[in-house]
Amino acid sequence: MKLKNVLPTSAMLFVVLMSGCSKDLASGSSDMSGNTAALASGALVEKSASLETKGAALNVVNLGVAGEFVILSKTGITDVYKSAVTGDIGSSPISGAAILLKCSEVTGTIYSVDAAGPLPCRVTNATRLTTAVGDMQTAYTDAAGRSNPNFLNLGAGNIGGKTLTAGLYKFTTAVIIPTDVTISGSATDVWIFQVAGTLKMSSAVRITLAGGALAKNIFWQTAGAVTLGTTSHFEGNILGQTGINMQTGATINGRMLAQTAVTLQMNTVTQP
Repeated sequence: MKLKNVLPTSAMLFVVLMSGCSKDLASGSSDMSGNTAALASGALVEKSASLETKGAALNVVNLGVAGEFVILSKTGITDVYKSAVTGDIGSSPISGAAILLKCSEVTGTIYSVDAAGPLPCRVTNATRLTTAVGDMQTAYTDAAGRSNPNFLNLGAGNIGGKTLTAGLYKFTTAVIIPTDVTISGSATDVWIFQVAGTLKMSSAVRITLAGGALAKNIFWQTAGAVTLGTTSHFEGNILGQTGINMQTGATINGRMLAQTAVTLQMNTVTQP
Protein backbone atom coordinates (compact mmCIF):
# COMPACT_ATOMS: atom_id res chain seq x y z
CA MET A 1 0.00 0.00 0.00
CA LYS A 2 2.80 2.38 0.75
CA LEU A 3 4.31 1.78 -2.69
CA LYS A 4 1.00 2.65 -4.34
CA ASN A 5 0.90 6.00 -2.49
CA VAL A 6 4.47 6.92 -3.44
CA LEU A 7 4.07 6.40 -7.18
CA PRO A 8 1.23 8.94 -7.72
CA THR A 9 3.09 11.51 -5.59
CA SER A 10 6.25 11.07 -7.69
CA ALA A 11 4.25 11.45 -10.88
CA MET A 12 2.74 14.70 -9.67
CA LEU A 13 6.16 16.09 -8.75
CA PHE A 14 7.48 15.16 -12.22
CA VAL A 15 4.61 17.02 -13.91
CA VAL A 16 5.24 20.14 -11.81
CA LEU A 17 8.96 20.11 -12.58
CA MET A 18 8.38 19.67 -16.31
CA SER A 19 5.88 22.51 -16.32
CA GLY A 20 8.41 24.84 -14.69
CA CYS A 21 11.11 23.87 -17.17
CA SER A 22 8.77 24.52 -20.09
CA LYS A 23 8.08 28.04 -18.79
CA ASP A 24 11.80 28.72 -18.37
CA LEU A 25 12.52 27.46 -21.87
CA ALA A 26 9.73 29.60 -23.30
CA SER A 27 11.08 32.64 -21.48
CA GLY A 28 14.61 31.85 -22.67
CA SER A 29 13.34 31.46 -26.23
CA SER A 30 11.70 34.87 -25.99
CA ASP A 31 14.93 36.43 -24.70
CA MET A 32 16.94 34.78 -27.46
CA SER A 33 14.50 36.09 -30.09
CA GLY A 34 14.83 39.55 -28.61
CA ASN A 35 18.61 39.30 -28.63
CA THR A 36 18.58 38.03 -32.23
CA ALA A 37 16.39 40.95 -33.29
CA ALA A 38 18.64 43.37 -31.44
CA LEU A 39 21.72 41.90 -33.09
CA ALA A 40 20.11 42.11 -36.51
CA SER A 41 19.06 45.70 -35.84
CA GLY A 42 22.57 46.56 -34.69
CA ALA A 43 24.04 45.01 -37.81
CA LEU A 44 21.74 47.14 -39.98
CA VAL A 45 22.65 50.29 -38.07
CA GLU A 46 26.35 49.48 -38.41
CA LYS A 47 25.96 48.86 -42.15
CA SER A 48 24.00 52.09 -42.59
CA ALA A 49 26.62 54.03 -40.64
CA SER A 50 29.33 52.50 -42.81
CA LEU A 51 27.53 53.62 -45.98
CA GLU A 52 27.04 57.11 -44.60
CA THR A 53 30.73 57.34 -43.71
CA LYS A 54 31.70 56.29 -47.22
CA GLY A 55 29.43 58.99 -48.73
CA ALA A 56 30.72 61.63 -46.34
CA ALA A 57 34.33 60.87 -47.34
CA LEU A 58 33.88 62.69 -50.67
CA ASN A 59 34.87 66.28 -49.95
CA VAL A 60 34.27 69.29 -52.16
CA VAL A 61 37.07 70.43 -54.43
CA ASN A 62 38.72 73.49 -52.90
CA LEU A 63 38.69 76.16 -55.60
CA GLY A 64 40.59 78.73 -53.56
CA VAL A 65 40.53 82.22 -55.05
CA ALA A 66 39.35 80.72 -58.36
CA GLY A 67 36.03 80.08 -56.63
CA GLU A 68 35.48 83.83 -56.45
CA PHE A 69 35.20 83.92 -60.25
CA VAL A 70 32.35 82.72 -62.43
CA ILE A 71 34.59 82.71 -65.53
CA LEU A 72 38.36 82.36 -65.37
CA SER A 73 40.65 81.52 -68.25
CA LYS A 74 44.29 81.58 -69.24
CA THR A 75 43.92 82.57 -72.90
CA GLY A 76 40.90 84.84 -73.08
CA ILE A 77 37.11 85.08 -73.11
CA THR A 78 35.38 85.59 -76.45
CA ASP A 79 31.78 86.73 -76.81
CA VAL A 80 28.95 87.20 -79.26
CA TYR A 81 26.83 90.05 -77.89
CA LYS A 82 24.70 90.02 -75.83
CA SER A 83 25.52 87.69 -72.96
CA ALA A 84 24.53 88.11 -69.32
CA VAL A 85 27.18 87.13 -66.77
CA THR A 86 26.64 87.33 -63.01
CA GLY A 87 29.88 87.14 -61.04
CA ASP A 88 33.52 88.19 -61.44
CA ILE A 89 35.50 87.24 -64.53
CA GLY A 90 39.16 87.40 -65.51
CA SER A 91 41.92 86.05 -67.70
CA SER A 92 45.63 85.53 -67.05
CA PRO A 93 48.42 85.52 -68.11
CA ILE A 94 47.06 86.78 -71.44
CA SER A 95 46.43 90.50 -71.89
CA GLY A 96 43.09 91.97 -70.94
CA ALA A 97 42.58 92.66 -74.64
CA ALA A 98 41.57 88.99 -74.93
CA ILE A 99 38.51 89.61 -72.73
CA LEU A 100 35.83 90.55 -75.26
CA LEU A 101 32.84 90.88 -72.95
CA LYS A 102 31.52 94.42 -72.57
CA CYS A 103 31.00 96.05 -69.20
CA SER A 104 27.22 96.11 -69.76
CA GLU A 105 27.17 92.30 -69.99
CA VAL A 106 28.78 91.63 -66.61
CA THR A 107 27.21 92.06 -63.18
CA GLY A 108 30.45 91.82 -61.25
CA THR A 109 34.09 92.82 -61.72
CA ILE A 110 36.17 92.25 -64.84
CA TYR A 111 39.79 91.63 -63.79
CA SER A 112 42.68 92.14 -66.17
CA VAL A 113 46.45 91.73 -65.89
CA ASP A 114 46.95 95.07 -67.66
CA ALA A 115 45.23 98.25 -68.79
CA ALA A 116 43.97 96.63 -71.99
CA GLY A 117 40.80 95.15 -70.50
CA PRO A 118 37.22 96.29 -71.21
CA LEU A 119 36.56 99.94 -70.37
CA PRO A 120 35.47 101.68 -68.26
CA CYS A 121 34.81 98.89 -65.75
CA ARG A 122 38.04 96.88 -65.97
CA VAL A 123 40.09 96.46 -62.78
CA THR A 124 43.80 95.75 -63.17
CA ASN A 125 45.03 93.19 -60.65
CA ALA A 126 47.64 90.81 -62.03
CA THR A 127 48.52 89.44 -58.58
CA ARG A 128 44.97 88.37 -57.82
CA LEU A 129 44.63 86.73 -61.22
CA THR A 130 47.91 84.85 -60.88
CA THR A 131 46.75 83.44 -57.55
CA ALA A 132 43.34 82.51 -58.96
CA VAL A 133 44.80 80.72 -61.98
CA GLY A 134 47.21 78.83 -59.74
CA ASP A 135 44.31 77.76 -57.50
CA MET A 136 42.32 76.73 -60.58
CA GLN A 137 45.12 74.40 -61.69
CA THR A 138 45.48 72.98 -58.18
CA ALA A 139 41.73 72.31 -58.05
CA TYR A 140 41.89 70.53 -61.41
CA THR A 141 44.70 68.30 -60.15
CA ASP A 142 42.77 67.57 -56.95
CA ALA A 143 39.60 66.56 -58.82
CA ALA A 144 41.54 64.47 -61.35
CA GLY A 145 43.44 62.69 -58.58
CA ARG A 146 40.46 61.44 -56.57
CA SER A 147 40.54 57.63 -56.36
CA ASN A 148 38.15 54.72 -55.78
CA PRO A 149 35.26 55.89 -57.98
CA ASN A 150 31.71 54.92 -57.10
CA PHE A 151 30.89 54.70 -60.82
CA LEU A 152 33.26 53.70 -63.62
CA ASN A 153 32.35 54.50 -67.25
CA LEU A 154 28.65 54.79 -66.43
CA GLY A 155 26.59 54.24 -69.58
CA ALA A 156 29.83 53.81 -71.55
CA GLY A 157 30.08 57.61 -71.39
CA ASN A 158 26.46 58.32 -72.40
CA ILE A 159 24.74 59.69 -69.30
CA GLY A 160 21.63 61.01 -71.06
CA GLY A 161 18.35 60.25 -69.28
CA LYS A 162 20.03 59.19 -66.05
CA THR A 163 19.50 60.29 -62.46
CA LEU A 164 22.92 60.84 -60.93
CA THR A 165 23.29 60.37 -57.20
CA ALA A 166 26.20 61.74 -55.17
CA GLY A 167 29.63 60.21 -55.62
CA LEU A 168 32.78 60.01 -57.70
CA TYR A 169 32.28 59.24 -61.40
CA LYS A 170 35.22 58.24 -63.58
CA PHE A 171 35.14 58.12 -67.38
CA THR A 172 38.15 56.92 -69.35
CA THR A 173 36.64 58.21 -72.61
CA ALA A 174 34.47 61.10 -73.78
CA VAL A 175 31.11 61.90 -72.15
CA ILE A 176 27.97 62.85 -74.05
CA ILE A 177 24.66 64.19 -72.71
CA PRO A 178 22.14 63.74 -75.55
CA THR A 179 19.01 63.88 -73.35
CA ASP A 180 17.99 65.46 -70.05
CA VAL A 181 19.80 64.49 -66.85
CA THR A 182 18.81 64.81 -63.19
CA ILE A 183 21.36 65.29 -60.43
CA SER A 184 19.69 64.21 -57.19
CA GLY A 185 20.90 64.53 -53.62
CA SER A 186 20.98 66.73 -50.55
CA ALA A 187 22.49 70.17 -50.06
CA THR A 188 25.60 68.60 -48.50
CA ASP A 189 26.17 65.91 -51.12
CA VAL A 190 29.13 66.14 -53.52
CA TRP A 191 29.52 65.02 -57.13
CA ILE A 192 32.85 64.79 -58.96
CA PHE A 193 32.98 63.76 -62.62
CA GLN A 194 36.41 62.80 -63.98
CA VAL A 195 36.33 62.92 -67.78
CA ALA A 196 39.43 61.81 -69.69
CA GLY A 197 38.06 62.99 -73.04
CA THR A 198 35.64 65.67 -74.22
CA LEU A 199 32.28 66.59 -72.68
CA LYS A 200 29.46 67.41 -75.07
CA MET A 201 25.90 68.39 -74.26
CA SER A 202 23.34 68.38 -77.06
CA SER A 203 21.14 71.32 -77.98
CA ALA A 204 18.08 72.03 -75.80
CA VAL A 205 19.14 69.42 -73.21
CA ARG A 206 18.90 70.30 -69.53
CA ILE A 207 20.54 69.23 -66.30
CA THR A 208 18.03 69.52 -63.45
CA LEU A 209 18.83 69.50 -59.74
CA ALA A 210 16.60 67.57 -57.33
CA GLY A 211 16.35 66.86 -53.61
CA GLY A 212 18.24 70.00 -52.56
CA ALA A 213 21.39 69.33 -54.64
CA LEU A 214 23.52 72.46 -55.13
CA ALA A 215 25.49 73.42 -58.23
CA LYS A 216 28.39 74.63 -56.09
CA ASN A 217 28.96 71.02 -54.94
CA ILE A 218 29.15 69.58 -58.48
CA PHE A 219 32.55 69.40 -60.22
CA TRP A 220 33.19 68.41 -63.85
CA GLN A 221 36.93 67.81 -64.36
CA THR A 222 37.50 67.45 -68.10
CA ALA A 223 40.74 66.85 -70.00
CA GLY A 224 39.15 67.56 -73.38
CA ALA A 225 37.05 70.44 -74.66
CA VAL A 226 33.59 71.12 -73.24
CA THR A 227 30.72 72.06 -75.57
CA LEU A 228 27.29 73.11 -74.33
CA GLY A 229 24.79 72.97 -77.19
CA THR A 230 22.37 75.73 -78.23
CA THR A 231 19.74 76.62 -75.61
CA SER A 232 21.01 73.86 -73.29
CA HIS A 233 21.24 74.32 -69.53
CA PHE A 234 24.16 73.09 -67.42
CA GLU A 235 24.74 72.83 -63.66
CA GLY A 236 28.04 72.76 -61.77
CA ASN A 237 31.65 73.88 -61.83
CA ILE A 238 33.60 73.04 -64.98
CA LEU A 239 37.34 72.54 -64.45
CA GLY A 240 38.56 72.34 -68.04
CA GLN A 241 42.10 71.58 -69.13
CA THR A 242 41.18 72.88 -72.58
CA GLY A 243 38.43 75.12 -73.97
CA ILE A 244 34.89 75.59 -72.67
CA ASN A 245 32.48 76.53 -75.45
CA MET A 246 28.91 77.73 -74.98
CA GLN A 247 26.81 77.75 -78.12
CA THR A 248 24.01 80.22 -78.85
CA GLY A 249 21.55 80.67 -76.02
CA ALA A 250 23.08 78.07 -73.68
CA THR A 251 22.94 78.78 -69.94
CA ILE A 252 24.91 77.60 -66.93
CA ASN A 253 24.43 77.79 -63.19
CA GLY A 254 28.03 77.24 -62.14
CA ARG A 255 31.57 78.27 -62.96
CA MET A 256 33.72 77.92 -66.04
CA LEU A 257 37.39 77.63 -65.08
CA ALA A 258 39.43 76.92 -68.20
CA GLN A 259 43.14 76.44 -68.70
CA THR A 260 42.69 77.76 -72.25
CA ALA A 261 39.77 79.90 -73.50
CA VAL A 262 36.06 80.34 -72.78
CA THR A 263 33.78 81.21 -75.70
CA LEU A 264 30.33 82.77 -75.28
CA GLN A 265 27.49 83.34 -77.75
CA MET A 266 24.56 85.21 -76.22
CA ASN A 267 24.70 83.11 -73.08
CA THR A 268 23.54 83.42 -69.47
CA VAL A 269 26.19 82.54 -66.88
CA THR A 270 25.34 82.64 -63.17
CA GLN A 271 27.70 81.97 -60.26
CA PRO A 272 26.16 79.49 -57.78
